[in-house]
Amino acid sequence: MAEEGYRSLADQLRAWSDQQLSRLLLARPDLATPAPQDSGQLASRAATRASLMRALDQLSRVELSVLDALVVAGQTTPQELRSLVHADPAATDAALAHLRDLALAWESPTGLRALSGVADLLVGGPDAGVSGLRTRSAEPASAEEVAQRLAEISAAARTLLEHVLEQGGEATTGSSRHTVLPEDARTPPEELLARRLLVPRGGGSVVLPGEVGLVLRGGRTTTEPVDVAPEVPTSSREASLVDKVAAGAAFEAVRRVELLLDHWGTRPPGVLRSGGLGVRDLKATAVLLQVDEAVAALLVETAYAAGLLATGTGPDGEPAWLPTDELDRWVTRSAAERWQVLARAWIDSPRLPGLVGRKDPAGKTWNALVPELTGVHQVETRRLVLDVVGGLPAGEVLATGTGVPGVVARVAWLRPRRPRTRADQVLWAVEEAAALGVTGLGGLASYSRALVADDDAAPLLEPLLPAPVDHVLVQADLTAVAPGPLESTLARRLQVLAEVESRGGATVYRFTPGSVRRALDLGWTAVEVHDFLGEVSRTPVPQPLTYLVDDTARTFGAVRVGHAEAFLRADDESALAEILHHPQARSLGLRRIAPTVLVSDTPLDVLLPRLRDLGAAPVVEAPDGTVRVARPDQLRARVPRDRRPTAAGSARVAAGAAAVVTAVRAGDRVASTRPADSPSLTPSGSLAALREAIEQRSSVVIGYVDNHGSRSDRVVDPLGLEGGRLTAHDHRADDTRVFAVHRITSVRPVG
Repeated sequence: MAEEGYRSLADQLRAWSDQQLSRLLLARPDLATPAPQDSGQLASRAATRASLMRALDQLSRVELSVLDALVVAGQTTPQELRSLVHADPAATDAALAHLRDLALAWESPTGLRALSGVADLLVGGPDAGVSGLRTRSAEPASAEEVAQRLAEISAAARTLLEHVLEQGGEATTGSSRHTVLPEDARTPPEELLARRLLVPRGGGSVVLPGEVGLVLRGGRTTTEPVDVAPEVPTSSREASLVDKVAAGAAFEAVRRVELLLDHWGTRPPGVLRSGGLGVRDLKATAVLLQVDEAVAALLVETAYAAGLLATGTGPDGEPAWLPTDELDRWVTRSAAERWQVLARAWIDSPRLPGLVGRKDPAGKTWNALVPELTGVHQVETRRLVLDVVGGLPAGEVLATGTGVPGVVARVAWLRPRRPRTRADQVLWAVEEAAALGVTGLGGLASYSRALVADDDAAPLLEPLLPAPVDHVLVQADLTAVAPGPLESTLARRLQVLAEVESRGGATVYRFTPGSVRRALDLGWTAVEVHDFLGEVSRTPVPQPLTYLVDDTARTFGAVRVGHAEAFLRADDESALAEILHHPQARSLGLRRIAPTVLVSDTPLDVLLPRLRDLGAAPVVEAPDGTVRVARPDQLRARVPRDRRPTAAGSARVAAGAAAVVTAVRAGDRVASTRPADSPSLTPSGSLAALREAIEQRSSVVIGYVDNHGSRSDRVVDPLGLEGGRLTAHDHRADDTRVFAVHRITSVRPVG
């Protein structure tokens, strides 16, 4: 930084190193799209209202208070700034350095200044880092002079002055005279006006100068310290217990997502016209996963964010929610690696699963997976919450009942300008982190610290997860007990042959005629079923299960169904006679055309499940007389491009910022070849020149076309530029006017 300061923010940006410019573009990415032509256009873009609002939203209470002090001071030095801000000098210096990096403060020849436009956006109160003080006068009185004037006024005038200060520093005087000598003042307002403690602004209003407000607050912009973070209530808990609880939740989250996607691979739910998931489908998912609907919505949204779920074409040709081809790669990884994919997707996702089931402003219920279910601040809120929880002392976790409100207060201190939904978003982040195993018992798990730091957390989680087992214990009551989490391949095969009866530390599977028939439908033979059970069971296969498999296989395919609408054929006449005379078979329209053949006018896809309900085990016969295996297809969708997993995201962003810096430097070299007094003729160049004049508080000559099409040159002092309008003091009319930017044809310096 030059000791004498810079002529404008654009000059300061030109003097910055490439590393400084890259940090600016990474911190304020909206400045890089599209790439600015040169430093002048970059500075102009940094001063726009929309960009300033985004930048201010990133500031903590300390940083906002330092920026507010810069606005009050008008122009100052770092030494004076430390005395104005009610905070530790080190905290003030750190905040000032951050404001400089964000180009919200710059070094002018007359001292440190806030970027133009900032003052209009600093609204709120002390909790938002805003003092409510006005900018100091152009030639401010010293603190001693202000104190002497305050000593001369009456108690009523002092009370009135303090009231004006607390109400924002602006008031109306009614019938009070604005020009009066101190000895002629008859009312408290006139006492204040006579001593310049209140200053007329026009239109019958008066303002309290910043230097007066500073004296009333003891020389500082706030009466309370701004660098004291709210305390987060905690309770003691062993770190090992936190890790165990979190790891258990992480394992359950992975298992449930896999179960969900396996189920939707053969029976996918449809896509609503709004693009979301139906309420009934969400309820069915909650029953399937044995969780409440809020957790079901979280798991569905997390799978979607991880690129494991997308829209595709269902078996009926209609849009449906399907697993993506990424699922086939995801299931081959270890449980810890699968969890890391889900947890990282959740942290970086702007989705708001906490809104599912609530009403929108129009009174309509939010559905899961609708495109509008996103929040611009949600990603940062999650990271802030995890940082707060991770910053608790060792052995401490969030206190029950009071811990979450404490986190809300801390996040509000870190980001005072966040929306009113902050409390809800913090609560959702805490609950979702616990459900996914990122936290446990209100504390951040040890392996999650690596996740938050964007490091590899899977090796740290792996020892905490139960080791997968490759066997089950088959029992005489037609059940099999898995003494731990089964290997993925074994679990998938066993779920074909048996029904899951209960889940937990040990999963219980039950063999039924229907489950065995399902395996036979998929092409298994009785021999293959017996061999599979003998391989995976650590206990001898009991006779009841052997008999169940043999009996089901014996009746399987005894009746064959074909197209008539449908026909039934069997070598055993008694099997067909039993079906024909069954009381519940009357609605099937069966009639005998031969001793071993029945025909029906019921469609095949309806007839087949109805016969199975009657206790038969029919198979479908192909035209050549062979058995057709009815194996359901595992449906897949393609991973959307914007959710494909990548490990080079941050590197790509950094490379993009470096490319923009290169473009800006090239534009600066081109601009340096132009004469200093040449007019700016392009729209972007004119805007940059006008914003530079606002920062310098200098005059420019603009070429302007009026409503009649007449062009003239006008000398103006630009005051503000927003919404396609330039507010400036016109020297010709000696008044403040508003000019339409699209009518400005050129901008050049005076002289």
